[in-house]
Amino acid sequence: MSQTPVRVALLGAGTVGAAVARRLADRAEVFARRVGAPLELTGIAVRDLGRPRDLTGVLPGLLTDDPGALVDEVDIVVEVMGGIQPARGLIERALRAGADVVTANKQLLAQHGVELEALAGREGHGLEYEAAVVAAVPIMRTVRDALAGDEIRSIRGIVNGSTNYILDMVARQGVPFQDAVTQAGDLGYLEADPTEDLEGLDAAAKIVLLARAAWGGEVGMSDVQREGISGLTDADFENARGTGQVIKLIASAWRSGAPGAPRIEVAVRPTLVAADHPFAQTREGTNMVIIEADSAGSLRLSGAGAGGDETASAVLGDLINLARARVAARD
Repeated sequence: MSQTPVRVALLGAGTVGAAVARRLADRAEVFARRVGAPLELTGIAVRDLGRPRDLTGVLPGLLTDDPGALVDEVDIVVEVMGGIQPARGLIERALRAGADVVTANKQLLAQHGVELEALAGREGHGLEYEAAVVAAVPIMRTVRDALAGDEIRSIRGIVNGSTNYILDMVARQGVPFQDAVTQAGDLGYLEADPTEDLEGLDAAAKIVLLARAAWGGEVGMSDVQREGISGLTDADFENARGTGQVIKLIASAWRSGAPGAPRIEVAVRPTLVAADHPFAQTREGTNMVIIEADSAGSLRLSGAGAGGDETASAVLGDLINLARARVAARD
């Protein structure tokens, strides 16, 4: 094992960032064996140094409110701060400074991922983002890598756990729709501003990233045929029950048009599904994606699509893979 550490900067110490920091501390020996060298956390950038955080086991003194100072002198930058700026500028700065990048920032990637991936390619560095889509479920790796030798026909799924929790409460427990929205907010499933979830923006960003991984091209948020769940009424749910169906927010991507000029289409909309369909059986905050491919046929992936530890699992997977490549390149 190399004794030269792989230096890591962490941007963000919210629910996900704190989970990443704790795992880097309490699994340090395990990760060192998997990578072939120690992972050294050099600093954690936060907006508010005074805010309490659950960083049990993390070395004191790592917190800073100057993220720019961290990204210039490390091997890998992990961005879990969210938002468009300063996250985009910091990722670009890190790539230009010679670092690989791991991010969970789906909105940034959906809006500017084409440019960021082009920059990473020019600089010869990695940009990985498994955690940006369905958290712990390895859907991006499946689409991009495992099915690289196949032809994907379509991708459909429940990719937003917050809205699925609401719709499941209404369908299974008969909770009035607006009461279910309120309860989901009280339990922390929704942000203080729930627009991103309820209007399908979160799901739209994820299906854009999946479409790009499946077929390439420059699919963007403006290409998504999007309808959220905020316009649903209790009458809609009653009508669904009367026909033996349930309402789910489904994100879809598929190819259409002539074989010589295929077109990629993406959509997010409330959809009626039969009560015995796998989507209908997807409970509470669970996510499920069904991929249809020429050779592999129908594949289902299901699991936790959000949560600090769950998202950290995907972040750390990308981090370890990039660190392994760094160590191999040294040898």
